[in-house]
Amino acid sequence: MQGWIVSLPERLDVFLAKDAHFASREKVQAAIEAGHVTVNDEVIIKVSHRLQEGDEVELTTDEPLRSDTGIKPADLHLTILYEDDACLVIDKPAGIAVHPGAGISESEPTILSGIAFLFAKKKIPFAADAVLVHRLDKETTGCLLIAKSPEAHSALQKQFEERTIKKIYLALTAGIPSPAEAIIDAPIGRATAQRTKMSISGVSKTREARTTYRTIATSGQTALLECELHTGRTHQLRVHLSAIGHPILGDPKYSNQLSERLTDEFSIRNLCLHAQHLTFVSPADRKEHSVMAEVPEAFEGVVKRLGMKMPK
Repeated sequence: MQGWIVSLPERLDVFLAKDAHFASREKVQAAIEAGHVTVNDEVIIKVSHRLQEGDEVELTTDEPLRSDTGIKPADLHLTILYEDDACLVIDKPAGIAVHPGAGISESEPTILSGIAFLFAKKKIPFAADAVLVHRLDKETTGCLLIAKSPEAHSALQKQFEERTIKKIYLALTAGIPSPAEAIIDAPIGRATAQRTKMSISGVSKTREARTTYRTIATSGQTALLECELHTGRTHQLRVHLSAIGHPILGDPKYSNQLSERLTDEFSIRNLCLHAQHLTFVSPADRKEHSVMAEVPEAFEGVVKRLGMKMPK
């Protein structure tokens, strides 16, 4: 599944032909008419459907409709944390979008560009629609699972759908949550007032979203949390932590007065969210593997400036 956020009003088929880099307008129209495209979680079969700013468009088929010529290989010096015959896990850096989409220029390299480079170097066939098993936000760092073949892609995506993959994140928040450990069970949907944001209230349609957090360090008006995602909604951790009054530091989209003040006071330049652990069963050996991404220097630097120490 692939998804995009609309930045300007446009016809659905025109948007997908341009922003999704399909091989042809005919293939775009065929995908829409076959019911493989949703807008704000609703299946749309009218190719001329008018999109509005903030609409969420998703392609729900695994059929390789994308033209891979739209992905130009680029050496992003990606660090490989784990690799076998079926998949690999990379350590995603901050500031690089995972895939092309609305608001990203054609000249801007994405993680897909880096994967295309890695695959060419390893002589692995590259199909843009069959490598990304899940997504991380542009500013989020850490474990990103990559499939090496369409078969592995399907098997790994099934684990995400069945929620058997374990995802653990570290987050620095404004304020100290009480209780120190809890489950946030709050459905998420697209905000009706601001279509580029997700929310737990003021939405037309929601989807189940569940997060567990545990406070592992505190200092002053900040906390370091270990969070487990039980679902994988857009901006889930950012929305859930903001909803309980403790936005992630360095996040202008879901901020409050305290998080904005602390972000400025401690010179925080990046979203303080890191995908630290990923546990999955590889299709190569059918065994469980747990992969860890070291905390980036920028994140650890913020922890130190806040007066905390990273747990060992």
